[in-house]
Amino acid sequence: MPASTTAPSAAIIERPAMGAIGVIARPGVGSLAAGIVAATGFQPLGLWPLALLAMGGFALLVARSPGWRAAAWLGWLFGMGHFTLGNNWIATAFTYQANMPAMLGWAAVPLLSLYLALFPALAAGGARWLLGRMPATRAGWPIAPVLGATWIIAEWLRGWVLGGYAWNPFGIVLLGPFDRPGLAAIAPWTGTYGLSGIAVALAAGMALALLGRRFVAAGVAAAALALGMYWPAGEARQGTLAVTVVQPHLEQERLNNPPFYEANFQRLVRLSRPVSAGEPRLVLWPESGLVDYLREGYPQHYYDRTTALGSPAFARRRIAGSIGRDSVLLTGAVDLEIAEERAVGAYNSVTALSGRSGAILGGYAKAHLVPFGEFLPLRSLLEPIGLSRLVPGALDFIPGPGPRTLELGEQGRAAIQICYEIVFSGQVVERGTRPDYIFNPSNDGWFGAFGPPQFLAQARLRAVEEGLPVLRSTTTGISAVIDARGVVRAHLPRGELGRIDALVPPALAPTLFARLGNVLPLILAAMLLCGTAIAITRTAR
Repeated sequence: MPASTTAPSAAIIERPAMGAIGVIARPGVGSLAAGIVAATGFQPLGLWPLALLAMGGFALLVARSPGWRAAAWLGWLFGMGHFTLGNNWIATAFTYQANMPAMLGWAAVPLLSLYLALFPALAAGGARWLLGRMPATRAGWPIAPVLGATWIIAEWLRGWVLGGYAWNPFGIVLLGPFDRPGLAAIAPWTGTYGLSGIAVALAAGMALALLGRRFVAAGVAAAALALGMYWPAGEARQGTLAVTVVQPHLEQERLNNPPFYEANFQRLVRLSRPVSAGEPRLVLWPESGLVDYLREGYPQHYYDRTTALGSPAFARRRIAGSIGRDSVLLTGAVDLEIAEERAVGAYNSVTALSGRSGAILGGYAKAHLVPFGEFLPLRSLLEPIGLSRLVPGALDFIPGPGPRTLELGEQGRAAIQICYEIVFSGQVVERGTRPDYIFNPSNDGWFGAFGPPQFLAQARLRAVEEGLPVLRSTTTGISAVIDARGVVRAHLPRGELGRIDALVPPALAPTLFARLGNVLPLILAAMLLCGTAIAITRTAR
């Protein structure tokens, strides 16, 4: 982009006489508040108009900051408020373990936000730097596409830097209610990060219209947004494969408590029995619900700790007998890594089991593990000072190789994404081996009131951008059957015991995002920046 040869427009940047410190101090409070309010657009609150207004106000603060450093500071403050509210469910997770004080959870959330806020800081600082490099214009409109573009890049980086933490992309505020996709319907052409950039650009554009007293334009834009959010999804296509989604409502206190192991298993069994014979059926059990080891080859004392009479063969046979000969089960499980007759690691896995023979048809090991949840980073340094994993046990989990498609015969081709993995846009499907559906088993029971609906929203967004149905089985809810447009066909609320009997919705043809992945939103970011530079250059002549 060409360097500016004239002073930046006062419509974009204001420099009060009180100096840079005063400019940062007062907008800083506004940025922090805007970040908090913008997070109310996430579930379970879903206040998307308020979220867009807050983001628009933040965009104006960035545009008027005296330089990129001040803008980055405002972005960091925005991120602190935004991620602290959006991730409050993490604090709840600390109440379900005994190794660390529960109050540490309320410190963990803002501490995590200290890091996550660097990404909004990058977006804001980068946008302000680019604005300063552009020729002066008579309007502040460039902040909308420029901040939208830098937000795309920042969210993309947040999805993979240091392993990634892609939770709650801003674009998810454009996801509609259960029975319609909302403006997230464009995700097949933008990807999630592109959707976030568009949401930021729309918010900034509406804020500029209100600031300029262009109330008619702002009203028309608001009406169009509302219409898009609640536009009917249209007639649903029906699938042919029967599925039973089990939600056993196993509270966290029961999951790792040996006296409850057999009762937990029997609850899964009662909810899984076939309604009719002779019809191929898929049965889905959640993460963490099954304690039995299903694979051979472990030292006997590991099998003796489970409910299957010390025999993995017996465990498989009694599961097969409960689901019926025409069914295939996909269940959350734990596999072990054995060395010198002892377990040196574990895999959070899904095992496919035949109802006809009890044979293992395949498996998948979780690739995106949760730091402090499934493994303790820097264990040799942190364990001596009293830090531990939130998930019980001394063994760290080992990451699997990444997305895989399981061939299940009459039950189709299944992609597996365990719990937290479903939030990673562009990383949920094995490229070149397109599945018929995505199975997302999860244990949401330790995530409070905010975590489960946010999980469900992100699973819906994966369905939209990939054009694939997503099937969720969770220990305590929210379990759901989601079609390839992100519409929730059926669900079980949080805290309810039950099962969903449905047909797996059909997949759509591969979307543009399914073909290109996250190259697509990066192309959109480049188009926004190049288009803005060209428009400004022509206007300045």
